[in-house]
Amino acid sequence: MAGWMFVLSLVAAIVVVHRPFGDYMYRVVSGTRHTVVERAVYRTVGVDAAAGQTWGVYARSVLAFSAVSLLFLYLFLRVQDALWLSLGLPAVTDHIAWNTAVSFVTNTNWQAYSGESTMGHLAQMAGLAVQNFVSAAVGIAVAVALIRGIAARKKTTLGNFWVDLTRITLRILLPVCVLATVVFMIAGMVQNLSGGTEISTLTGGTQHITGGPVASQEAIKELGTNGGGFYNANSAHPFENPTTWTNWLEIFLILLIPFSLPRVFGRMVGQNRQGYAIAAVMAVLALGSIALTVGFETHGAGTVPQAVGAAMEGKETRYGVTNSAVFAAATTLTSTGAVNSFHDSYTSLGGMMPMVNMMLGEVAPGGVGSGLYGMLILAVITVFVAGLMVGRTPEYLGKKIGAREMKLASLYFLVTPIVVLAGTAAAFATGNNATALNSGPHGLSEVLYAFTSAANNNGSAFAGITVNTGWWDTALGLAMLLGRFLPLILVLALAGSLAKQQPAPESEGTLPTHQPLFVGMVAGVTVVLVALTFLPALALGPLAEGLS
Repeated sequence: MAGWMFVLSLVAAIVVVHRPFGDYMYRVVSGTRHTVVERAVYRTVGVDAAAGQTWGVYARSVLAFSAVSLLFLYLFLRVQDALWLSLGLPAVTDHIAWNTAVSFVTNTNWQAYSGESTMGHLAQMAGLAVQNFVSAAVGIAVAVALIRGIAARKKTTLGNFWVDLTRITLRILLPVCVLATVVFMIAGMVQNLSGGTEISTLTGGTQHITGGPVASQEAIKELGTNGGGFYNANSAHPFENPTTWTNWLEIFLILLIPFSLPRVFGRMVGQNRQGYAIAAVMAVLALGSIALTVGFETHGAGTVPQAVGAAMEGKETRYGVTNSAVFAAATTLTSTGAVNSFHDSYTSLGGMMPMVNMMLGEVAPGGVGSGLYGMLILAVITVFVAGLMVGRTPEYLGKKIGAREMKLASLYFLVTPIVVLAGTAAAFATGNNATALNSGPHGLSEVLYAFTSAANNNGSAFAGITVNTGWWDTALGLAMLLGRFLPLILVLALAGSLAKQQPAPESEGTLPTHQPLFVGMVAGVTVVLVALTFLPALALGPLAEGLS
């Protein structure tokens, strides 16, 4: 009962907050006035804030900014030993620096290292935390650009990327994170520049406990659906997640922006009910996933869990099974990747659910920005399928969905499965699956989970696999890049195609896209796409293990 109250209180909080916060985000991305700080940023980088960008220019701006960010972070990590607050730690090795730079620039935050023993405080603050902000802002900016394309009437521009990036960072992400940081510090999270403290253990030994700017990084880690932990134990570490109510607050921050963005969509297209429909699809899928994950874990299928009465292996006792399962579902339904329990220790079917959440494309509600644009593309595919069924030209909010639009939407959903399945096959073909802790179906699940997490820009891991090798760091880095930027380019191309159209008036043949029927159809299309694509791989891994 306490577990379900935990879930219901989260749902109630999101329902209450999503409307005012969504309205605030709408005003930020739709406003025409610039603050003094924003104008200074534009002058520094040489941007004309009044100039609109076509989809191609917008995409090139995103790619250029991300490329510079990647190069800067890579070099920053490679010379960390010569920087202030390095804590005496050596420079990060080349393959881990590459993997980490790609990971944080793509909003994946996959970690092939132990944070407290690899990164100094300056690398954490000026390197990783900065990318937590801007990579999240990039995702929101692309989602806003797609909405502009849907709402536009015969236009060629989608706004200005540099303006969107600056406003989202300074007006949305930064203020909320400052407030969350203060609350986390009150709760007991560490926020200092200490090199660490030596303590005496109960057995008479000593242990070095690293301090650092933890609370501030924890705030943007969750709000920006990033997930990279200051400590190796991530949100299972008491300095990152001290109590059950901070656990609740972290999940709330994870869901806040993704569930508020449909409100922005409704406001920008001038039909709030369209935003409610998209939010309803997200909610149906999310609640179903949470219920299944909690159900599988509380049931505790398996000899050991049934013998001891609970599936507590790999879980923190201060959270218990339900709160851990809800956290796992929330972080994989979004692109967060934070963990407060050991996913590799979940029951076979319970461990399958985080994988399925990512395979859905992380659209329920998904990462900041990426969840919304993924769901809108699913809506486009749904109206096309519905149009085929009744023999009418498909439309979405007055925009014709023709051959070009469907090719872009189809390619968007083909990219990730190709990267995931090809990467998993390459790991087995080259023998690199041998770094997995287990063999058989569970060993396959560990490899499949790694590529699913990387290609979907999630960042969580089964963790029963050693990935800090040259091959794994390179392969997963490529999966992150392809999984982030190929879909992003296709989204902007679709936005540009839709923006050029003159909206057609509704007719008797127009499919209402704000009613429960459409909500059910989009949810069904989402599940069917995943089932047809990934079911064979799941059957060889977690399903085979669960049925054995």
